[in-house]
Amino acid sequence: MNRAVPAAAVSEREAEVLAAIGDRLSNAQIAGRLHISVRTVESHVSSLLRKFGVDDRRALADLAHTAHKPAGELVGRPVAWTSFIGRERELAAIGAALTESRLVSLVGPGGVGKTRLAAATAERTAGSFPHGGAFVDLVPVREGFVAQAAAAVLGVTEHPQQPLDEVVLEELGRGPMLLVLDNCEHLLDAAAAFTERLLTACPELTVLTTSRERLGVPGERTIRVPPLSLVSADTGGPLGSEAEALFLDRAAAADPDFTDEHSLVGALCARLDGMPLAIELAAARIASLGVDGLIAGLADHLQLLSGGRGADHRHRSLRDVINWSHDLLDDAERALFRRLGVFSGGFDLDGAAAVTPGDRGLVADLIGRLADKSLLVHRRDGARSRWRLLGTVRAYALAKLEAAGEEPDTRARHLSWAALAAEELAQRIDAGKPWRDDFDAVADDLRAALTAAPPGPDPTAHQLGQALGRLSYARGFMVEAGQHYRSTAARAATDAHAAADLRLAADVALANMRGDQAFALLVEAADRAKSAGDPAAHATALAFAVTIADRAPADFPEEIPHAELCDLLDTATEIAPPGDPVVAAYLTAARAWNSVPAKITPDHELSQAALAAARAVGDPALISGALDAVTCTLARTGRMRAAFELNSERVRLLDRLPRHDPRAGFEITDIFHMANEFALMAGELPTAVANARRVQLEAVMLGQQHNSASQLVLPLVLQGAFDEAETHATVMWRAWERAGRPAARWMSPAVYAMALAHGLRGDLGGYRTWRDRAGTVIGGPDPLSHRNLDLFSAFADARVALHLGDLDRALARTTGTPGPDWYTTPHWYYDAYAWALAAEVAAAARTPDAAERLAAATPVAAENAWAAACLDRATSRLTGDRAALERSVTAWEHLDARFERACTLLLLDDRAAEGRTELTALGCPLPA
Repeated sequence: MNRAVPAAAVSEREAEVLAAIGDRLSNAQIAGRLHISVRTVESHVSSLLRKFGVDDRRALADLAHTAHKPAGELVGRPVAWTSFIGRERELAAIGAALTESRLVSLVGPGGVGKTRLAAATAERTAGSFPHGGAFVDLVPVREGFVAQAAAAVLGVTEHPQQPLDEVVLEELGRGPMLLVLDNCEHLLDAAAAFTERLLTACPELTVLTTSRERLGVPGERTIRVPPLSLVSADTGGPLGSEAEALFLDRAAAADPDFTDEHSLVGALCARLDGMPLAIELAAARIASLGVDGLIAGLADHLQLLSGGRGADHRHRSLRDVINWSHDLLDDAERALFRRLGVFSGGFDLDGAAAVTPGDRGLVADLIGRLADKSLLVHRRDGARSRWRLLGTVRAYALAKLEAAGEEPDTRARHLSWAALAAEELAQRIDAGKPWRDDFDAVADDLRAALTAAPPGPDPTAHQLGQALGRLSYARGFMVEAGQHYRSTAARAATDAHAAADLRLAADVALANMRGDQAFALLVEAADRAKSAGDPAAHATALAFAVTIADRAPADFPEEIPHAELCDLLDTATEIAPPGDPVVAAYLTAARAWNSVPAKITPDHELSQAALAAARAVGDPALISGALDAVTCTLARTGRMRAAFELNSERVRLLDRLPRHDPRAGFEITDIFHMANEFALMAGELPTAVANARRVQLEAVMLGQQHNSASQLVLPLVLQGAFDEAETHATVMWRAWERAGRPAARWMSPAVYAMALAHGLRGDLGGYRTWRDRAGTVIGGPDPLSHRNLDLFSAFADARVALHLGDLDRALARTTGTPGPDWYTTPHWYYDAYAWALAAEVAAAARTPDAAERLAAATPVAAENAWAAACLDRATSRLTGDRAALERSVTAWEHLDARFERACTLLLLDDRAAEGRTELTALGCPLPA
């Protein structure tokens, strides 16, 4: 939702932060750009969220793009440098079609003016699309990159568990929007598939396409775009026709001294069949030739075809005009013109100078002359100028390049330019300098240069592939980044370079939560390192493969057998060079995670050794992984408080982990997730809420709405902030459905928390709905089937039953809890809540073993703040100890747990009225 905030309410620094958020920069990247601390950035982001009244970073990014734009504007719509002439009848027909059909295609030959007509339509119909939209030029786009082109214009990025096309669908599904896909003819199948999926997933989206033929998608409305009218609607003759008006306008721009010669202009436009591009090319020569000279010069090139004047004839006329314009160029202009054909997108002066030998000043002069003759289209991007060849003109230039025998040499120059340009952009990332807009401007040409490079080892292509991998990953095109690193390995001159490329490809796959792909790539990298005679790289690749298989089994479709992992670890140990601290750190981590057949069950002593080894190396990614192992062992043995405190060190590593480095991707995402989990594990609800809000502020998590929203739901419910929790839960559920309802067991506690919230409010229908949803998220018929949910679901059901006075059900759901010994029982994240509540239920029901159950749960108080407050209340229920109740009230206040505080106040006679008032304010019934 777009919120209006007075400009004076946003400080200059906040405006800079907002602009950086719009550029999809992380807090660390913003800090680097603005030379301020990450904490200061976080403070500004929080202030912006409050001032604009929005919930998350995604909404701020939208505001950054729309704050200074009128409603309904399309991002990416080409800026017109010349006036738009005529086409009123076509505009009216297209406007009407857009009200009747969600897919309208403008079809016609090249040069007939489809792009200008689509842009004019978008401008005229803007009011019908209050959420705006996007204008995507597909001319430079290659097969397989349609989603990237749309994402680049929309400013969205790919994220783990959310492929780029799904992010685009989510962005375009926000409300009534218009998407223009311009020049689809060379990508018909891809454009058709993309459009069909968009229309299915985004019910309020309308798509306008331009192409030389229809897409063939069901429901498509086709409008044929004719040449400009050669007859005036007013006079019935050529005088004042659309074609003549265009010529006169462009001729006056080319020669201010030009005087109208209506009879000759009408004849000239008729010879050009009213084709706008042909008219513009001819008008560009008016100063040197005059109208009569144009007609005479064109006579030899316009070979009229017999059998009518259809589209084929008009296209032939256009080719003849281009050929005639080319013949009028001098040798230097012709040479540059054909060489510029290698650019599939636009180019700047540096790019043009790179593909042709000669003086840079001469190249600049030649570009100006070609632009004056309308063979190049000039576009200004801020202070920089860029040019491009229209599709029909570029095809002609490439044919001339091939005929001149210069294509191999020019392609090689283009490849060299692309490698240097990509490397320079990648270096800007490391330096914290702006790079994204410049990358988007050249990305298609960088991809095209790499694709056109000869197969096999090549140092220039290898350099370009590596830089493209880094740029694509930083841009959020994760799948593309992995593809570049894999293909670059095939272009590597040595096995050592190939091994390094494959390791980076594995890191990208792991960051994208594709553990199976990462594992296979690491094994392949190990083989190439072995061939290179590099035992260190060989050993680290194998050791890391073992680690991720044991540490992140949820990212694998099928678990890797323990015996296979043991064999890999044995091999890594045998070949590891002695005395190498990095290899030692990888091996020690693998041994810790691989100590027993069960996954995610590291050995405590080995984990401590892995942490010491990682600290000796100083690598933040290795330290993060080792800390994860140690905190995991502490949590599993019930030492929740120690795990929570140690994990705070891991959170501090976030400032040292670069968001653009694939090696850091998995650790960053895991740190955010586990920071929230460990805070909840220790019952520190304010910290859990703060951590969850930070997740929403981080660009690396942006796009995973069902992930980031879910992390707020549980702590908010435990605090009694039911309305806010409901808001985030709704976002979570809808985003999960938009993402295709992927397996998301990690989301189940949040789903069950909403069942708890509805139950505590007496809404048993909502309670059952969310309880059933938990089973859907897990993927099995029984919502209690997942081990991490078992005790939490029992806790939620028992807490609802206790509040509603159903002690029999509460007792039934807490049978067997607490166990005999907290510190010898294997634990998961939410066990402390179930153990403490089980003791309170027994105390409330006055069961014979209530005192025994309370004593068994007592150790939990030292590990979980929520449990400590609950056990104080349970003690008072059993013994009547008022001091225990007062301690409980104070503890609930520390945790900002309004619901539990109110329930506790009810047990204090002199404060019961306060408790009743609070419960009523929360929308909860009084306990039965």
